[in-house]
Amino acid sequence: MKKRISLLPNFRSRPARSLAGLSLLLVLIFILSLLIGRYPDTSLLSLKELFSDELAQRLVFNLRLPRLIAALLLGMSLSAAGTVLQMIFSNPLVEPGFLGVSQGAAFGAAFSIIFLGTTAWIVQSSSALFALLGLAFSYFLARRVRFGGWVLRLVLSGIAVSALFSAGVGILKYFADPLSQLPEITFWMLGGLYSVTWERLVTVIPAAIIGLIIMDRMRWRLNLLALDDDVAFSLGVSSGRERAFVLFAAVLATASMISISGVISWVGLIVPHIARRMFGADGRYSLPAAMLIGGIFAVLSDDLARTLLAGEIPLGILTSFIGAVFFIVLMMSRNIQVQR
Repeated sequence: MKKRISLLPNFRSRPARSLAGLSLLLVLIFILSLLIGRYPDTSLLSLKELFSDELAQRLVFNLRLPRLIAALLLGMSLSAAGTVLQMIFSNPLVEPGFLGVSQGAAFGAAFSIIFLGTTAWIVQSSSALFALLGLAFSYFLARRVRFGGWVLRLVLSGIAVSALFSAGVGILKYFADPLSQLPEITFWMLGGLYSVTWERLVTVIPAAIIGLIIMDRMRWRLNLLALDDDVAFSLGVSSGRERAFVLFAAVLATASMISISGVISWVGLIVPHIARRMFGADGRYSLPAAMLIGGIFAVLSDDLARTLLAGEIPLGILTSFIGAVFFIVLMMSRNIQVQR
């Protein structure tokens, strides 16, 4: 007789307590991350130094705190958006950049750097605007496609729009100044939170929070929105409007955070898989679990990015490497078979 043993713990029988435990773990990691990092005489600040050293206080509250808040919101937004998209499209390979959002943001940032200037709020506004335009263009194109169901049409439209924006970024790179503009575009697309300040963070927090709240409030409906249109309609659900509303919330949160972090890959793909493995496919629990796990993953990844080497590692490279490795291991060892 064969017995299957999952590599990840199963929290489905006690989801409320498990979510509370994840919340506590996130708080502890966040507080510890404030103390981790280079300082003249140590790599880990003590609470005594934090309360007695003015330089340590400025370092923690003016540099590390806004950066960690940005990492937390980034991880939560990408993970929540990935969960929403994967449930609505019934496709486990969908992630937030699926509807042209990430590539639209990259095009907007490159366009701003070349034609509008490198001022932070201009690059940020342009990337967020084109990210939303990517979603709007995908939706508009899907309405004009004449074959297949709605989900298939939106999938094909998202692929086409992403390809168009990718080509646009390539063209902009070709015309960019190789000494100034091209490096700026390249570093933005690698992703990172090294330039986050309180001023930049304040401009994106409202949109990110609103998007996260909408997705969290709609998590009770995600199970219904994942059904076919006819089934959902028979249950009294206006699937078209509600799907568009929750998709807009997902893109709003994602676009706002991408505008200050650059393109960050794999978080929105791998974290929803982990949440479903631990809490099941019920959106009532998998969505908040994905938000918490995504926040933990992003904060820890940013800690590694700024402390692992003497020079900072781009966050996008680190999340892609860790996410891809973990995804391979997770898929290859989905179940361990034990002979009994």
